Amino acid sequence: MSRTATDSTVLLGHGSGGQMMKRIIDEVFLDAFGSPELLAGNDAGVAALPASGRIAMSTDSFVVTPQFFPGGNIGRLAVCGTVNDVATSGANVRYLSCGFILEEGYPMDKLRQIVQTMAETAHEAGVSIITGDTKVVERGGADGVYINTAGVGEVPAGVTLSGANCRPGDAILVSGTLGDHGIAIMSQREGLAFSSDIESDAAPLNHLIADVLAAAPDTRCFRDPTRGGLASTLNEFAQASGVAMEIDEDAVPVRPDVQAACEMLGYDVLQVANEGKMVAVVPAEQADAALAAMRAARYGENAAIIGRVLPFGSDARPVVRVRTGWGSTRILDMLVGEQLPRIC
Repeated sequence: MSRTATDSTVLLGHGSGGQMMKRIIDEVFLDAFGSPELLAGNDAGVAALPASGRIAMSTDSFVVTPQFFPGGNIGRLAVCGTVNDVATSGANVRYLSCGFILEEGYPMDKLRQIVQTMAETAHEAGVSIITGDTKVVERGGADGVYINTAGVGEVPAGVTLSGANCRPGDAILVSGTLGDHGIAIMSQREGLAFSSDIESDAAPLNHLIADVLAAAPDTRCFRDPTRGGLASTLNEFAQASGVAMEIDEDAVPVRPDVQAACEMLGYDVLQVANEGKMVAVVPAEQADAALAAMRAARYGENAAIIGRVLPFGSDARPVVRVRTGWGSTRILDMLVGEQLPRIC
């Protein structure tokens, strides 16, 4: 007897290319996403090219465990992660693709919830999912569901953002509290109980970036501090630009419960992953305008200016330093090894 996507779990037949696959696509994916390009049913989604002639594109794969966590799920993470990566170029993010690797036996109600969350997050970000793919592997061949997304956006004329653009005197900003996502995943995975609820910060930040660019048009660069946290992001900037950077530890926004969790677990919060925060480097004279734009945007109310790019000659090599509350300084290195696997 033929089975349909109303089955309670994913079956190998849902990846067969036949009727069962068509039904899961129609009843789960198309029902949620439903963009005109996707509904056309072609092998490729056809969309308009930007008038500026430049596009930005990024792709990412998501294997987070657990797939549902405080503040979101793997679906929200997949959309936010790729939207934010494309947006760091200053692009107007337009289109997404999504590919699913499903394990036989994965609960259909959980898949529907993930897909619906993706649709809602894409709508919030103002992007369309225009093409996708579904594969099903045998039991034990995956951990429930993996998602790959790719994003495309148009880069406005005159916008050239890069980590190699940082200059002495520039200000360093962050759009909100650090470490929320990494600690939320760790607490859920390990069954840790804290005195308050710590949630993932997963959020689409393309509108926040656009607001900052409007207020501070000479912004040097943006980057979302995901794996490796703020430490890896700033070291990447310092190395790309050949500069030294210094941040004020007391200026970095961190929730007290997240800070306490990091101290208990032996983590440096500056190396913990984030999924809804943005780091920006802007000229000093535009820093206040950029900060005001961040704080006025959704997801930016806790934004802060946390440091600066140092004058040339203050260090013999690209380096990031932290000035502590005691007045001393320490080197902020990139994360070595894997702090928390499958964080995104």
